[in-house]
Amino acid sequence: MKVDLGALADQVMKQKGLETEFSKEAIEQLQSIHSPAKPLGAPCEDLRSLLFSSIDNSNSRDLDQLTYAQKNSDGTRTLWIAVADAEALIGKNTPIDTHAQINSTSVYTPAKIFPLLPEKLSFDWTSLNEQEDRLAICVKIQIDSSLQMQNVSIFQAMVKNYAKLTYHHLGEWLAGRALLPEKVGKIAGLEKALLFQHETAQLMQQKRHLLGSLTLHPIEIEARFTEDLHIYFEPPPHNYAHQLIESFMIAANIAIARQLRKANTPSLRRVVRTPKRWERIVAIARSFGTLLPQNPDPKALDDFLLLRKTKDFESFQDLSLIMIKLLGRGEYVVEMPNAPPLGHFNLGISEYTHSTAPNRRFADLMSIRQCKALILGKANPYSLDELNFLARHCTQKEEAALKVERHLNKSAAALYLASSIGKKFDAIITGSSNKGTWARISSPPVEGRVVQGYEGVDVGDRVQIVLESVDIAKGFINFII
Repeated sequence: MKVDLGALADQVMKQKGLETEFSKEAIEQLQSIHSPAKPLGAPCEDLRSLLFSSIDNSNSRDLDQLTYAQKNSDGTRTLWIAVADAEALIGKNTPIDTHAQINSTSVYTPAKIFPLLPEKLSFDWTSLNEQEDRLAICVKIQIDSSLQMQNVSIFQAMVKNYAKLTYHHLGEWLAGRALLPEKVGKIAGLEKALLFQHETAQLMQQKRHLLGSLTLHPIEIEARFTEDLHIYFEPPPHNYAHQLIESFMIAANIAIARQLRKANTPSLRRVVRTPKRWERIVAIARSFGTLLPQNPDPKALDDFLLLRKTKDFESFQDLSLIMIKLLGRGEYVVEMPNAPPLGHFNLGISEYTHSTAPNRRFADLMSIRQCKALILGKANPYSLDELNFLARHCTQKEEAALKVERHLNKSAAALYLASSIGKKFDAIITGSSNKGTWARISSPPVEGRVVQGYEGVDVGDRVQIVLESVDIAKGFINFII
């Protein structure tokens, strides 16, 4: 069966209520923008001498953040996270902003990318591109020797990305498995700066885990095509470079959430509620010989996860996927300044927002817009009714976008597996409810529906399955136990 995955991506996007093209009005607005943003209406610091760098996937062109850190003479550490000021070229309620609001997120499929913002912006003028001067919103955080945030400031700044680095190559170097990336060696001081960021990120990660942040490394494989259109599957990064960015972005998101609360500003929060299926999590831990408390306890769960990671890393990746399914999805909510925070169960923190990827997520664009209002001394750009509507909307559209991405990844996987009908696979049950039973095989690591023999199985059970059929257009991969 011949299937055009690009055309299929368009079709599935529309089915999920997402736009595939920018409107005529948005294109006209784009044509009126002729250069990257310049600082307007507020003091702007010049941080172009700081050795900022970006770390992202090898194929990423929408660079949202840069990082830098230094050790101070009193033993404290200062972190700088520069976030792309995408808002500066767009404006609230303009045609481009309206498109971004409708889709709420960039959508990445194997055959086609549907960017939140036009490529001229997100890939160029609002992207923090290598060796380019760019306007950014900078979060400056001072942390003490116990890694507590002491001082936070948010301001407008001009920054420069000295090196566009990738998770893979930088991570391999930090792990001692590869030579120093060539472009790092050419910039005096950058190697030392990156090593200090790595050291700081590892300490921050250790501190988070002491407070209950969960250790999770699932395999959410994304399908890719080579130049000659052969399919391969690429796992997400989980190395030292990824941990560096994760630690710095979590710090920035906590800092911005706290600053918005301090300013008495209602704002979006990213939350993961207390898991509804804790009893199943307890049962899975018990099957490995670990007793978890009856009530949800992130620190006890993380101790169990760390133990499993140490004992069997390959199986731990399956366990991570199962836990993520049982813990439940994140969502956006509006937090009032005086209300008790809902918190993020998986991260073990009480205050957290999304603000560091405004080229890719509308919620982040909103947070940056609110930060700019604080910097300029202006009123909250969003009413409470707008915030409540957009919190629900962004959650719904994020779910729709994930369904599109999973559909197209499964369509690519179905195309890859089409010649393997009747083949046996070892698998793990990843979902079990009245909506159906799901299992994931390891090679290629893809998930499909169990259409026969699923009685009595539950999430986490290991089974042997047979590939019964595939439907490339529908993204169906069907198994029999």
